[in-house]
Amino acid sequence: MTDLSAAGTFALGDHPVKRLGYGAMQLAGPGVFGPPKDRAGAIAVLREAVERGVDHIDTSDFYGPHVTNQLIREALHPYRDGLVIVTKVGALRGPDGSWNLAQSASQLVDAVHSNLRNLGLEVLDVVNLRLMFDVHHPAEGSIEAPLTALAELQRRGLVRHVGLSNATARQVEEGRRITDIVCVQNQFNLVQRADDALVDALGAAGTAYVPFFPLGGFTPLQSAALSDVARELSATPMQVALAWLLQRAPNLLLIPGTSSVAHLRENLAAAELALPRELVARLDGIAADQARA
Repeated sequence: MTDLSAAGTFALGDHPVKRLGYGAMQLAGPGVFGPPKDRAGAIAVLREAVERGVDHIDTSDFYGPHVTNQLIREALHPYRDGLVIVTKVGALRGPDGSWNLAQSASQLVDAVHSNLRNLGLEVLDVVNLRLMFDVHHPAEGSIEAPLTALAELQRRGLVRHVGLSNATARQVEEGRRITDIVCVQNQFNLVQRADDALVDALGAAGTAYVPFFPLGGFTPLQSAALSDVARELSATPMQVALAWLLQRAPNLLLIPGTSSVAHLRENLAAAELALPRELVARLDGIAADQARA
């Protein structure tokens, strides 16, 4: 069985967690909407992840909505000591599956209570405020009002730690004036490298960076160079992409998602995959090649 501790640990608030975790988004139906096609399979993936040592699960009550949190509760409650469940607030799903802004104080209160109820918890370990100035990419705008409301829920003891998702460096600095920001969750992978400077700045401050879509998300990473490196290492391209992230910076915490036990095992095996320096250099060139294409 893979030793996840081979990739090291990093602090998520006051919780040291293994750097390779699990993202539950893909357990919902198509488009992250509705129930899974195979509920028993989804339960099996969650239990397998924890049995293999995963101690950091990422979710949100707007996945489904409610679907992934209810699956996590069914599969894992009562939770093992040391298991950190990170959730997100700031959006609501429309009847058509649309992603809608939900960041008024009352909406954030409702969202926190909904996450607590569906996860079966009395306090949430980490709550990320999902910024929605642009649904798909970080965009500037003040976060003072919603983050102040979330910090009030933290003061009341419903939330232990606060993070940001889809955030700019300026918003991180604004957020730190309101409450401690323990993590930033943005899109970052072998190809999407816009946050290179932010990754390093957060690392210098001891703050976790959690890349979502570490394998490309709905458009999986594809590169001849990536495939070539994978063949040389007798690994899969996705394992190489995850290993590259683990070696990119020690403050990166990975949450690759899957609805397959086999793919879960493949992803977790990346914890033990070491990339020689010359192969890292070749992989680093993929982003530049993509930019020129």
